[in-house]
Amino acid sequence: MERVPILKIGGVLLVSIQIDLHDQSVLALQEDLAEKISATGAHGVVIDISAVEIVDSFIGRMFATIASISRLFDADTVVVGMRPAVAITLVELGLTLGGVRTALDLERGMKILGELGRQRRGVLAHPDELARDA
Repeated sequence: MERVPILKIGGVLLVSIQIDLHDQSVLALQEDLAEKISATGAHGVVIDISAVEIVDSFIGRMFATIASISRLFDADTVVVGMRPAVAITLVELGLTLGGVRTALDLERGMKILGELGRQRRGVLAHPDELARDA
């Protein structure tokens, strides 16, 4: 089984999904990510799904589960690069992805996590700045 690589960029872990996700690879990703967050103390996780063309309910729930796991380790999750067809499918499946922030691209996702990190440290930006950049 091919594993999804997890890269560390500063205090953020980047997961770029470039393979077809199957139940076993999703479960392995959840486990690998929990271990990596715990080991590195990362404050954020970016999941790049720009290469994902189709999702099912299991894959959709995986995003919410990863966000929940990340929160347990005090890390925020942002999903970036969602294709319109994927977004439509998630809505049709009734999946709300509770707790998962989204951004159009990696740059915006990193900006969101940077702002959330500053908020944790007590350095607040203007409230409109985060909304404008999202």
